[in-house]
Amino acid sequence: MSNPPTTPAAPPNPAASGRRRPRTLLAMHADLAGRLIDRATLDRLTALADLDPALVVDDFDDPRAAAALRETEVIVSSWGCPPLDEDVLARAPALRAVIHAAGSVKHHITDACWRRGIQVTSAAWANALPVAEYTVAMILLANKQLLRLRDDYRARRGVEHDWLTAYPHVGNYRRTVGVVGASRIGRRVLELLRPHDLDLLLHDPYVDATEAELLGARSVELDELCAASDVVTVHAPELPATRHLIDRRRLALFRDDATLVNTSRGSLVDQDALVDELLTGRLNAVLDVTVPEVLPADSPLYDLPNVLLTPHVAGSLGGELHRMAAAAADELARYTAGLPFAHPVLHEETTRSA
Repeated sequence: MSNPPTTPAAPPNPAASGRRRPRTLLAMHADLAGRLIDRATLDRLTALADLDPALVVDDFDDPRAAAALRETEVIVSSWGCPPLDEDVLARAPALRAVIHAAGSVKHHITDACWRRGIQVTSAAWANALPVAEYTVAMILLANKQLLRLRDDYRARRGVEHDWLTAYPHVGNYRRTVGVVGASRIGRRVLELLRPHDLDLLLHDPYVDATEAELLGARSVELDELCAASDVVTVHAPELPATRHLIDRRRLALFRDDATLVNTSRGSLVDQDALVDELLTGRLNAVLDVTVPEVLPADSPLYDLPNVLLTPHVAGSLGGELHRMAAAAADELARYTAGLPFAHPVLHEETTRSA
């Protein structure tokens, strides 16, 4: 598989070439813009477009937002952008494009946008990179049984121990990893795992055996993947059909001491069934997503020694946010040059994507 798509080199600056600068509005959580957009990217955005960096909209009913909407041709959105419904679009007659500096557009791009023919692009490809990196790191550590080794070493403080004899079956050599979903993230995970001596399985109803082989994996049914894998990592979209995709029956198929990694959405796993398995100590889990997203204080997942629990941070965090803003600036440059988006979101694809 080739490297994940990278944004093409930006076209010339329209301000420098005398081209028009479209009226552009930032729409996202008010406190996000300063963390998302670094100085260099902000300078680029304001050169490309007629944009007020001090106006960041998270409520289209705000009077300042209402006034700006009347003239806005392009919205640069991110997390916290309100839905662009019929009412909002009626107040934005000039709107032609939405450039999303984050992943999924399902929270704010409505059917009304598609009916109007608004062009949409997303930095989902950029947000997929850190998720895949997190996932691969967790897979490699899981096969090394790092949680168990850490606790064992801590308990033996200062005592000599024969670790080779105590852990004869750990490691990544010839281990089997099952990837559920050939999404952007799933494909990047497969690519990053290929240099390691692993057997890779893939389940995706839209990927045939030939394409799976090109991705470096063997296409299998989900039950076989669950039964054969040392680590199962979930990268399917959140859809009605994928709720509890990994259910109690499939968890029972897992090998003893196998690890489930979930960086997708909590709803894809039957969490009650998973907790039951984890309480027995039979399975391990790396969970970046749960239901609810913030677990109640008494959830056993916080304290189980066979669980690595993180607060939905596998995606872009800290300086990684700047990659998505830079991707948005690249797409805005293409728009001002009259070029098609490099990473368009197509309506027909949204029914089976995150």
